[in-house]
Amino acid sequence: MANAFTLDVLPDLRYLFEEIYRENRLCSFRGGESIPMKPEEIWVVCQGVVQLSTSSFSGDEALLGFASPSMPFGYPLSSLDPYYAKGLCKVDLLRLTLSDIEESAPLAQGLFCHLSHRLRQTEAILALFVDRRVEERLRHLLLILKEEIGQPTQGGTRLTVKLTHQQLANTIGTNRVTATRLLGKLRDEQWLKLDQNRHIVIMA
Repeated sequence: MANAFTLDVLPDLRYLFEEIYRENRLCSFRGGESIPMKPEEIWVVCQGVVQLSTSSFSGDEALLGFASPSMPFGYPLSSLDPYYAKGLCKVDLLRLTLSDIEESAPLAQGLFCHLSHRLRQTEAILALFVDRRVEERLRHLLLILKEEIGQPTQGGTRLTVKLTHQQLANTIGTNRVTATRLLGKLRDEQWLKLDQNRHIVIMA
């Protein structure tokens, strides 16, 4: 019999949260607002997308990945210092403790599956640097984002959050000017376009 929790079909934990935790643990944060993290707490995304990052030796922001609905993040799940989190749009998060997870086998199993998915996402981002060509790194990053935060729309897949050229540049290890030039090149090739709200639409 197939495992009910495969990495291809991830469980939606929001319904489980509603059943197990009815007290007021839901917190909202504005887009761009830093999300506080404590050593014994884990956040789970209920709505929106959270950007996870750290700082490079030069002080530049280095993207680690994105947490979308039902994905967990927090200090207990990382060995990095510093470790930052902020909403790329308005986000609703559920605050859990390690004790909460230890006491609920269904919750622990569901979170493990979503954590495994985020690990695969982070590895895919790290694998970008195998390719020395900056343009290909950008293409591959956008394809990762297409899978993670993309929404089908007329003519392509729309990224549900707006990313700055600097954020994209930091992720692929280049500067903003180069990222802007390459995005323009991809637009000229009709590989992507911008919608009326300046969201990237991937047409590939």
